[in-house]
Amino acid sequence: MLGRLMPREGKFFDLFNAHGERIVEGSKELAAMIGTFSELDAHARRIDDAERAADKITHECISLLHKTFITPFDREQIHSLITSMDDILDLIQDVAESIALYDLRSVTPEAKQLAEICQLSCDRVKATVALLTNVKSSAAILKLCEEIDRLESDADRVMRSAMSKLFREENDLKQVMKLRVIYDLLESITDRCEDVANIIEGIVLENS
Repeated sequence: MLGRLMPREGKFFDLFNAHGERIVEGSKELAAMIGTFSELDAHARRIDDAERAADKITHECISLLHKTFITPFDREQIHSLITSMDDILDLIQDVAESIALYDLRSVTPEAKQLAEICQLSCDRVKATVALLTNVKSSAAILKLCEEIDRLESDADRVMRSAMSKLFREENDLKQVMKLRVIYDLLESITDRCEDVANIIEGIVLENS
């Protein structure tokens, strides 16, 4: 009787999808920002807008979690998923802020490549989350999770190569320090995307 009177499920999937859209917005702006290295302030503002919108979605999701009696899957998994998704946009914002903070005047091809990998990873996060409503899509979901894992490995390889090149060829110590921070943050974005993939894998395997 009590179960029938309490809220069921809520709009969790809508919130996940809305957050995924903000992640893609932020990642596209970051890739454009680093790829062209022009209109930095405009790109940074749009990243801030996406991050603030995503924060509101995260808070709404957590609030809904406290009000909902029966959730679509484990409460801890819902909390971990939305907060891990939020971590992605936080890091995207950190990159944009670091570029301004360190007054970075130029970027390397490796930084551009890492930003592109981040965008690809974020695209797949959004696509994976969108499939969560249908357990029958488990094979497609797991395939996307594998792609996110592969992209994280690609980012690791680019990161190692970039660091090696940076220490060998860059004589300006300040530039070395600046680029090292940017590389670390960009690679961390793919780590957080992998965290989301791992959480979703767990959800799918437990509920399929």
